[in-house]
Amino acid sequence: MSVQYPGESAPYRTARNALLAEEVALRQQIEKVAELRRQLPPGGATADYTFTAPDQTATAMTDLFTTPRNTLAVYSLMYRPDAASPCPMCVSLLDGLAGQACHVGQRVDLVVVSAATPQQLHVLSEARGWSELRLFSTQGTTYQRDYHAEAPDGSQLPMMNVFRKTPQGIHHTWGSESFYADIDGQPRHVDQLWPLWSVLDLTPDGRGTDWYPALSYAS
Repeated sequence: MSVQYPGESAPYRTARNALLAEEVALRQQIEKVAELRRQLPPGGATADYTFTAPDQTATAMTDLFTTPRNTLAVYSLMYRPDAASPCPMCVSLLDGLAGQACHVGQRVDLVVVSAATPQQLHVLSEARGWSELRLFSTQGTTYQRDYHAEAPDGSQLPMMNVFRKTPQGIHHTWGSESFYADIDGQPRHVDQLWPLWSVLDLTPDGRGTDWYPALSYAS
């Protein structure tokens, strides 16, 4: 099917068709990578960490899987207990996921974990209106370090990890480890989860080089 828009020039259509061919190739590559991801063998067995909800309820990792779901996606929010505020980039990503959580939850379980205190997470969740996101503190566990969301100096890092629950226990299946890969520029390891950049990448100016999301904006 050939597409044209009102008033477009011949040079525009030639350039747009060339871009379209690249977009189709990219889509095919994305599908190939997704298939390879699905074909991964089970990863290592996972400890049954005990996390703490904002209401101070202790919850074992195994209980984060809600019947009949057997897959758990865990995003690590960058927020240290001694920090005045969480990472604005992480908050932007989670603002987007919050709106999709009820849809994601039809297929898999989704939770957000952080080194912050349960009280900090409660205040943040209330302020952002994250009623559909399940937040947990990892305090007292080694989860953040074990799954590469914490540097040796205690700095927090943004990571997504996926786990599978089987009769033999919980196993890690995938992590956004391209964050650590040798990539020229930003790793963009969780961009596929983030509507902000997907929209900006469609525009003539793109995402730019010196703008980043903030926790709030002047009206």
